Amino acid sequence: MRLLLMSDTHLPRRARALPERLLADLPHADVVVHAGDWVDEATLDLLEQRSRRLIGVYGNNDGPALRARLPEVARADLDGLRLAVVHETGPAQGRERRCADRFPDTDVLVFGHSHIPWDTTADTGLRLLNPGSPTDRRRRPHCTYMTATAADGELRDVRLHRLPPRT
Repeated sequence: MRLLLMSDTHLPRRARALPERLLADLPHADVVVHAGDWVDEATLDLLEQRSRRLIGVYGNNDGPALRARLPEVARADLDGLRLAVVHETGPAQGRERRCADRFPDTDVLVFGHSHIPWDTTADTGLRLLNPGSPTDRRRRPHCTYMTATAADGELRDVRLHRLPPRT
């Protein structure tokens, strides 16, 4: 099962549209995950239309309309892989312990908020992934998103995709 992970799209404030390269990857994904801060409903509508399956949550910059359509935390079983998605996890220091305590029955936690890619594993085995932002690189050299594969209860082939600078 192929996964496409993104967060913090902030459309149309940070960009006018999702990058073409990310949009080209959508048809290849079995599951698209968005970890919040959509800002506009049009992006949610677009991903609902183009994704086989969409798992998303709202973020701190998402207004009442998005909060009415999305949960704060989403959970899914993906071929035996227990996935959770949330926007905010707090400061980087102590993140693994906090998240392991908050999500004890989870194999992979996808989160956003910082716009900074993150890939670590807590001592409990919980894998924490932040795909960064495909539209707002915030103090990073590139805008980013991630792809991965879920199979037989395991996460494999995690890849961070760096997008070319917008012109």
